[in-house]
Amino acid sequence: MAVARTHCVALIGVTGHLVEVEADVGNGLAGLHLTGMLDTALSEARDRVRSAVVNSRHTWPDARITVSLFPASLPKRGSMFDVAIAVALLAAAGVVPIAKVAEPFFLGELGLDGSVRPVRGVLPAVLAAVAAGACTVVVPARNAAEAGLVPDVTVIPAATLGQLVSWLRSDDPFDGLPAEGPGPGGAGDGARPVSSGVPGFSRSSGGPGSFADPGFSAGHGASAGPGAILPDLGDVAGQPLARHALEVCAAGGHNLWMLGPPGTGKTMLAERLPTLLPPLQLDQALEVTAIHSVAGVLPQDRPLLIRPPFMAPHHTATVAAIIGGGGGMIRPGAVSLAHRGVLFMDEAPEYPMAVLDSLRQPLESGRVTVSRALGSVTFPARFMLVLAANKCPCGQPSVASDPCRCTPTVRRRYLGRISGPLLDRVDVKVSLHRSTRRELLADRRFIEPSRVVAERVLVARERAAKRLANTPWRCNAEVPTRALHTEYRPPPKAMFPLLQQLDSGRLSARGLDRVLKLAWTLADLGGKKEPELHETNSALGLWLGEEW
Repeated sequence: MAVARTHCVALIGVTGHLVEVEADVGNGLAGLHLTGMLDTALSEARDRVRSAVVNSRHTWPDARITVSLFPASLPKRGSMFDVAIAVALLAAAGVVPIAKVAEPFFLGELGLDGSVRPVRGVLPAVLAAVAAGACTVVVPARNAAEAGLVPDVTVIPAATLGQLVSWLRSDDPFDGLPAEGPGPGGAGDGARPVSSGVPGFSRSSGGPGSFADPGFSAGHGASAGPGAILPDLGDVAGQPLARHALEVCAAGGHNLWMLGPPGTGKTMLAERLPTLLPPLQLDQALEVTAIHSVAGVLPQDRPLLIRPPFMAPHHTATVAAIIGGGGGMIRPGAVSLAHRGVLFMDEAPEYPMAVLDSLRQPLESGRVTVSRALGSVTFPARFMLVLAANKCPCGQPSVASDPCRCTPTVRRRYLGRISGPLLDRVDVKVSLHRSTRRELLADRRFIEPSRVVAERVLVARERAAKRLANTPWRCNAEVPTRALHTEYRPPPKAMFPLLQQLDSGRLSARGLDRVLKLAWTLADLGGKKEPELHETNSALGLWLGEEW
């Protein structure tokens, strides 16, 4: 019997690496031996594969079976290799043609009954397979829609190992898998190959690389499914300055800090920020979908996330939950799940200081690197940070009828949990106050729904994208320091108040950069070619805040 070879993909973070699976059936003590730097889940594949092969009505070879996963120095984790191992050893045993398994990539976990179960991380795995030259990829039937997002590859959905073996023994290499009755994904799973490509995507509608979804308006949150009732900015009354700050942040991708007593709308405003953001472009959508796929939180009914995600972790979350990590397989944290979207941290002073300070590095670089003994994994993490907090631990407004009893020392200690370096990275700071009945009634005339504000945000982003067309940056918040002080430096008259604050020490060098980015966003919202004195003064006020 000859050595059979096939291919699979090992995921490290959201990056896929080519793995060659070799199987040899030879003389010796009967048993299945796996080699290649395997974790516990992969070492247990010998039991799953044996039961799946036997229950698929195929004879298990009464010989010594050696399966090697190359390169041996690459860590391999998870159950994604089950199908590739089963196919390789069946080819080595002569059950299926060796030549038929040499080219395709096989992904999936096997059940003891021979069913092919879905796995996480199929999208980045298929992307890596295509980059390695794959033309055909076999995936679990319930992952077929996700794998079908990748262009230029034939996706074969498999519901059972028996279906897969029948297809491998057929003559037509692109024929659909023969039906064996309903699989785990329902009747018809694995019946035909899945056409690749992104449905609903058009490069001639909504700007370059944007989505043309007839049921989608710019600003729907990623967590909302079809037909869901989405939050609307028109629900917020009595906070005109905060609503304006929300529009500015959405237009430029800036971070936001909101300070105020309970009941002033901080959480409502944060939840409505994604409704103002434009839909993700194709490369962004694939990137966000890959992260959610690796984390195992990709909705089954929506294989492609085209809306900016919104993450709101609880204040008891650990550093590993926020940044990423894990015992065995390193998984993305909340900052990566919020990539190209919004990370909202309500009651920010209640978070451990280590968690808050861990945000500083990804806010600057747009990525996070998690290091463990077996190596390091880098996840993308370019998100908009929204912090909300009360003015003191009791959260009571200071009114004559019910005054706040917190001393100034207690208040300083409470808000001091949010470090100065973290606040220095927040572009917009807003203080919210409880509105009177008269103020709420008067503000009703000026309330705008998310749809109207999102249109202005989209126009401002298009102006910024046109200005940054020949650069790697997509919004004002991504422009680096060097470019801000060279080709994108405002005229001297507009810079005068900023330089004054810089000389007085009230504005740091990083703060100056943040104010310049805000000024460009205000200019884009105002339809101006460059920031003027009004924009820089307004940006300075937004950065300093009312009480900072």
